[in-house]
Amino acid sequence: MIPAHSQSIALGDLLTRNQIIADMQAGNRWEAIDELLGNLVAVGALRAEHREATAAAVRKRESTMSTGIGFGIALPHASTEFTSTVVGVLGRSRKRISFESLDGQPVSLVLLLLVPQGQFQQHLHTVASVARMLHKEAFRRMLEQAADADAMLHIIRNQPPIRA
Repeated sequence: MIPAHSQSIALGDLLTRNQIIADMQAGNRWEAIDELLGNLVAVGALRAEHREATAAAVRKRESTMSTGIGFGIALPHASTEFTSTVVGVLGRSRKRISFESLDGQPVSLVLLLLVPQGQFQQHLHTVASVARMLHKEAFRRMLEQAADADAMLHIIRNQPPIRA
């Protein structure tokens, strides 16, 4: 987690090993969002009683336009009153997930981000900076081919920080 007021973000500061799912089981974007939210509850980054309201916020955002941004990446996200810091969870699907992406291709990497409500600028900076990092083909390929969550986190933490 990083402070809500920060304008710079390193993806490695957002994730712990336990916030990476190396082999997602979801078959579609809605299941993927639920699986990722379940992880945030399991690691204590989201309280169980806030899961449904948070899921509704993410689904509402996703319903306006898919966050499948192309290149096998999806960045579902929402602002929520239930977090005081930016929180994230990364999932990798080896079988790829239909996400109604902009390029029509299924996704292998899904990064769910929750940003504190009222932090619109932070929300934009966070989503944009993470998208820039994931658009780097070599970085994406390393994540897709990593052996497990530990290897994925090592790859992420060894990337230079993104400046928002």
